[in-house]
Amino acid sequence: MTFAQSLATVEASGDATWINLAYVVSAVLFILGIRLLGSADTARKGNQLSCVGMLIAVVATLLSEGLDYQWIAGGIAVGAIIGVVAAKKVKMTAMPEMVALFNGFGGLASLLVATYEFLRVANLAPSDHDAFKTLVIFLAVAIGAVTFTGSMVAYLKLAGKISGKATLFPCQKLVNALVAIVVLVLGTVLVADLPEIGSVSLEPLEVFACLVGLTLLLGVLGVLPIGGGDMPVVIALLNSFSGLAASAAGFVIENNVLIVAGCLVGASGLILTVIMCKAMNRTLVNVLFSGFGADEAGGSGEVEGEMKPLSVEDAYYALESADSVVFIPGYGLAVAQAQHAVKELGEILEQNGCEVRHAIHPVAGRMPGHMNVLLAEADVPYEQLCEMDDVNPTISTVDVAVVIGANDVVNPAAIEDESSPIYGMPIINAHEARNVFCLKRGQGKGFSGLVNKLFFRENVRMLYGDAKETITGLVAQFKD
Repeated sequence: MTFAQSLATVEASGDATWINLAYVVSAVLFILGIRLLGSADTARKGNQLSCVGMLIAVVATLLSEGLDYQWIAGGIAVGAIIGVVAAKKVKMTAMPEMVALFNGFGGLASLLVATYEFLRVANLAPSDHDAFKTLVIFLAVAIGAVTFTGSMVAYLKLAGKISGKATLFPCQKLVNALVAIVVLVLGTVLVADLPEIGSVSLEPLEVFACLVGLTLLLGVLGVLPIGGGDMPVVIALLNSFSGLAASAAGFVIENNVLIVAGCLVGASGLILTVIMCKAMNRTLVNVLFSGFGADEAGGSGEVEGEMKPLSVEDAYYALESADSVVFIPGYGLAVAQAQHAVKELGEILEQNGCEVRHAIHPVAGRMPGHMNVLLAEADVPYEQLCEMDDVNPTISTVDVAVVIGANDVVNPAAIEDESSPIYGMPIINAHEARNVFCLKRGQGKGFSGLVNKLFFRENVRMLYGDAKETITGLVAQFKD
């Protein structure tokens, strides 16, 4: 080796050291960012730290050799344009489906990376077959494809493009199981580099094409039978899958920071999934395979009593004399964009000597943390945000519980009707409050398709109409 070659080797080694050091710094910032996201007070700082970590990782990767900067610049430009347009145009009500899209495109990116690497490896001599490399390619393809198509179905359900109810067909579980088994068989064929099974000759490219097609199909079949009420769990799970796919892609291209970041997303998404399942008192298997929401009857379907309407003026008199009020938000709050009006009403009630709290169920809305984000956007004080377990012990002493567009999370059927699909699910016990005002557009069922038995209670009154207009009307009553 000449002196020039030795010097080049040393320089390359030095560059790799600095790049890996940058990756370590990025990983530390990712971990600190996730840690800070655990509190509402520090969440913004945590997000900023994670962004800085990603910036360092991207810059370090761009300093690597062998990259085509024209394609990279084009990708950055296209991505930046899409990101800016989405940030300006997408409303808070569309955040759940936007998150589903992000999860899906993350899975698609891992699928494309693994596909390119497989095509490159397929051109190598048989003696160069690397079983581990093929294994991580298979994992990146399988998880990435399921994440992509599964997230697209979730997006269509959340956006109302297709029915949000569970879609079932005969022998569905058997079909899903057979597809999953075939996928595992094809993966084994690729990893073991089997030239044939019996008298059937196996071409790697054909096997790989079948693998991609079946995993894409599996994502669709996996999410179709999941009803709208379980969407928060599905989004959290698909978020975990996108991280696992990215981690597998990191092994494929031997990128340390992608492995670490993918593992962090995968682990945090899985933890969130478990939390969501616990909040509904259901197992993940039950969520994925029970077909919740397919039965429109929602248990027995028999409800005693009638829904009693209330005027804004009468609601004002009750709130004006109340010593304690609890707001219980649901997806209807997001649809009406009523969070700012709710904050204004809360301030007026406080000035009137009333104790104000906002009770948030873990699965309220259509994605984890949906209600927290909406209320934070309106600058509702963090100390007023309460979890279900903190509110329920004292809910019977509350003068007025104001339910805004929530359904399953306050449905007494969860604790009273054993035939209900949500029986056993922990709820906010709004029905125990002295008076309950439910803001609702009409008398239809919620997104999950279940009848809310809360609406028929003796202590419950219905405020029909747009939630924002109703809350604004209450504010006007106080000001007058």
